[in-house]
Amino acid sequence: MNEKIMVVDDEEAIADLVESYLLSEGYEVFKFYSGTKALECVEQEELSLAILDVMLPDMSGFQLCQQIRREHFYPIIMLTAKVEDMDKITGLTLGADDYITKPFNPLELITRIKSQLRRYMRYNHAQQKLTETEEVDIRGLYISKSSHRCTLNGEELNFTPIEFAVLWYLCEHRGRVISSEELFENVWGERYLDDNNTVMAHIARIREKMHEKARKPKYIRTVWGVGYTIE
Repeated sequence: MNEKIMVVDDEEAIADLVESYLLSEGYEVFKFYSGTKALECVEQEELSLAILDVMLPDMSGFQLCQQIRREHFYPIIMLTAKVEDMDKITGLTLGADDYITKPFNPLELITRIKSQLRRYMRYNHAQQKLTETEEVDIRGLYISKSSHRCTLNGEELNFTPIEFAVLWYLCEHRGRVISSEELFENVWGERYLDDNNTVMAHIARIREKMHEKARKPKYIRTVWGVGYTIE
């Protein structure tokens, strides 16, 4: 196993604990107690996944997440002592893939890490197994599953693997309203819970990258109480 995982938490006991569990699983670990040092690692290493605490001494985990997402698409898991839904939505909207609330069971964190890595590898390399005919063009929105490429009126859109998978699923089923439950279970491959805001946060992130107006979106339309659709 050669996956490289970065752990960023200013609580040294927690960072050391997470590092210990990751090392026991065979991962290569890069551990930091501040965001500045972590950013240096981001530039120097080909990371597979990042675990970021929300509260850091020099910048917030949200800011660090946003900086990473400017050039990198590997999974990001947020660690937070807060339980407010808005904090979770903020992290997901800025590009995080998952979050876990402190205190947490280290074995649960390891399970989520493995799940994110499997998903990332599946979507990141899926184009190698697909044909070039798997593409959709909807009023200037072009998306190709085979090349994992998406453009809007000629502008290249940079989506994370999860964001791409959400948009592709909607495009593939265009004209039909897709529930949050269906999206989550088909893209994330996990059981959907009613209080799960993950789909909503990712839809908001996709719309932002597509320069969609929140009240009058041109492509991804919300059918309140039902789900989302592209027509």
